[in-house]
Amino acid sequence: MSDQVPSRFSGGVDLSTLAAAAQQQAAGAHSHGAPSAGVGSIDVTDETVQTEVLERSLDALVVVVFWADQVPESLPVRDLLQGLAAEAGGAWVLAKADVLQNQQLAAALQLQALPAVVALSQGRPLDLLQGPQSDQALRQWIARVTQAAGLDVPQPVDPELAAAENLMVEGDLDAAEAAYDKYLKNHPASGEAEAGIAQVRMLRRVGALPDNAVAISDANPDDIDAALAAADLQLLSGQAEAAYERLIALVAKNFGDERERVRKRLVELFTVAGVDDPAVAKARRRLGAVLF
Repeated sequence: MSDQVPSRFSGGVDLSTLAAAAQQQAAGAHSHGAPSAGVGSIDVTDETVQTEVLERSLDALVVVVFWADQVPESLPVRDLLQGLAAEAGGAWVLAKADVLQNQQLAAALQLQALPAVVALSQGRPLDLLQGPQSDQALRQWIARVTQAAGLDVPQPVDPELAAAENLMVEGDLDAAEAAYDKYLKNHPASGEAEAGIAQVRMLRRVGALPDNAVAISDANPDDIDAALAAADLQLLSGQAEAAYERLIALVAKNFGDERERVRKRLVELFTVAGVDDPAVAKARRRLGAVLF
């Protein structure tokens, strides 16, 4: 299992009986007609789960969503996943499982809440979500499990985010920030919108800086304003690690309000780069060591 997706299964889930049967059926798949991995979404029951889920997962990533009419909050998750499966163009398969017709698999997976979403790869559970999920949380989870399964699935571009980014590229920073703010109000968990806002603010600051801002800071290493300016310029010019180290050094030197001011700017620069950036992860560890 990939380290990038920590499993929610604690070792108590045993699909070995069903998986063994699926393996035997897969051996004769060419002669008996194995299910196509290109299907976007399917409905499954206890009678079809072995072939449609376990056998299929030997060759493809299968995401199973458990839902019930009696649990209304499970229906939006089911419908959203169906849309995501369609967007993926068959890169992974969505199996929709009404719990009333899938009690065997639900029991084997030890489900405790609905909706529940489980990813299976190579005949075994990969990761599990339980309870209501936001649009953004589901998209991020799908991105993680597809990556863990070794799939390269292009992520669709949100038209509102694309429009905001175009405004930023065109230099209309006020309109871009307003567009990102509007998107963030409707999608509070959007890391892309948070990064966009942070980038707009950085670009606005950089526009007023002298070209030699880095040299000025180097000559005055204790000057907080100069360091903040230099870090902005370094991040924009691709020197992210140098920008982070500059500010981490100031956090180590200062206390109280001045330390907090530098820390907040550093976190804002982390947001610009994104939490998945390796340089950000390294800098966060360095910052934690300095603070604690």
